[in-house]
Amino acid sequence: MKLVSRCLLAFLAGAVALAQNPSGAVKPASRAVIEGIVTKDPGGEPVKKVLIELIAENQSEGGDYTAVTGADGGFRIEDILPGRYHLFVERTGLLESGKHGIRREGRVLNLAAGQELKDLQIRLQAAAVVRGRVTDEDGEPLPNAEVAVQRQTFISGHGRWEQVGAERTNDLGEYRIANLPAGNYYVSVTPAPDFKNLIEAAGVAAEPRNPEDKPATSYKTTYYPGTSDRSQATPIQLHAGDDFPVNFSLTPSPNLTIRGSVANLPPRSSASVWLQAHDANTQMNGTTIHSDGSFVIHDVAPGAYTILATVENTPVPMMARQPLQVLGSNVEGLHLVPQPGGRVHGRLHLAARSSADKMDPSQFSLELRSAEDDEALDAFFGEMGFATFTHVAPDGSFEWKGVPPGNYHVLLAGDASGAADWYLQALTAGGRDADSGIGVNGGVVALDLTASPNGAAVEGAVTDQKGEPVPNAAVVAVPEPRLRERLDRYRKAISDQAGRFTLHGLPPGEYTLFAGESVDGEAYYNAEFLKSYEGQGTVLHLNEADRKSIHVTAIPAPEDQN
Repeated sequence: MKLVSRCLLAFLAGAVALAQNPSGAVKPASRAVIEGIVTKDPGGEPVKKVLIELIAENQSEGGDYTAVTGADGGFRIEDILPGRYHLFVERTGLLESGKHGIRREGRVLNLAAGQELKDLQIRLQAAAVVRGRVTDEDGEPLPNAEVAVQRQTFISGHGRWEQVGAERTNDLGEYRIANLPAGNYYVSVTPAPDFKNLIEAAGVAAEPRNPEDKPATSYKTTYYPGTSDRSQATPIQLHAGDDFPVNFSLTPSPNLTIRGSVANLPPRSSASVWLQAHDANTQMNGTTIHSDGSFVIHDVAPGAYTILATVENTPVPMMARQPLQVLGSNVEGLHLVPQPGGRVHGRLHLAARSSADKMDPSQFSLELRSAEDDEALDAFFGEMGFATFTHVAPDGSFEWKGVPPGNYHVLLAGDASGAADWYLQALTAGGRDADSGIGVNGGVVALDLTASPNGAAVEGAVTDQKGEPVPNAAVVAVPEPRLRERLDRYRKAISDQAGRFTLHGLPPGEYTLFAGESVDGEAYYNAEFLKSYEGQGTVLHLNEADRKSIHVTAIPAPEDQN
């Protein structure tokens, strides 16, 4: 909704400007123009009423622009500030297609002052639909069940499940999930919460159960074609315009529960326990802790999890977390001991570039990024009231409060023009080198940072095997093997419409440059992915302030990729 509102404002602003300048005066030479046509595949017929959105990468230097295609499929945007932009198209039931499938992140355009980029060809294809019905073992509809369509991808180099669409069933048990790109997907259904379980989880007295009674059962999250074990799920392959039926018939199965307790709860505090699957960032179970510190989590499917306890209404937020493997039986006697968050503070020093350099520390921000492969920790930073980003004060001071226990790296981010070549040159904690990371376990950690403006830069062009430019290629500078667990040492750029790219702010060292015609998520952080392309990259040794120009041949996308 925010994006729509922003685009609407931009549209209205453009309309006002046109009304104030009805004569169509010549646009300033410092501005750029783009124009093109939108067609539908197959057939190539023009598509009208397509919303074109041009969003600046750097909002402080560029702007946001919109246009709507006419009956001939054409569009034109004028008076564009120079810079790098992402171009998106939006039309209900249609998605932009490229050489290697749907463009999930739009396309990158680099516009120079006075440039007129004409003849942009944008092709759309019909989106796919998954529809069906969810019933119980007697064929009766199950309303309000959530059906989700997911795909496997990479986040920070680790395999994850990403949800691309979801809907709840209506009173007839029916659902319909539209606007899906072509590709391979997994479909799951999660029944509405069981009211009896919610009462028990809240600590409300329920009718006592006879020990001789059969174990309680309930409907569980089920994956197509009908398994509760996600590793046994079967993917469906969607093509453009498919209307794919997926029906579920659920059968109750015994409940798996996790029982435990949380220790050291301060008076008048409130706490919650959460369960986070290791390979997904959308599927969670949670429960409130009882007054005696005990808790029960119901309806747990087998799998690998991280369990977290968060404590609020305390002077310092507290959290406990630990890995948990759930097999085919209940988990009993789990014991969690929350620890207070820590305080990380320090000062950022800027190495002088020249006497005319006007950069000051307040033009930078810092990110505290977890060094652990723990999606649960990232997901619950908000629960702890902890913001990973902090702005640096004019005197160079900075601070994070309530930092959850864990290991972290510090990343530098520039907020102003001219900050792209800066990199974090040195980091010490308590007077000792901490470039490999800092540990936080409550208490106070004092940091001293030095940033240098002399990061190396690599620019060039990406072409395919035939020597033709490859737009929207992912170009990644991968550090030497001993640093490949350090995500902060990678650099990534996306090539523009002419295949050009620039990588900024690289610390001195050895890198291998890879360019992919199509890269799924953040697979380039994955060691096994990189191993499969060994020998296809370009090795570079970079010193401080190096400026290198290089030609890169893109690694072809797999032939069967959609």
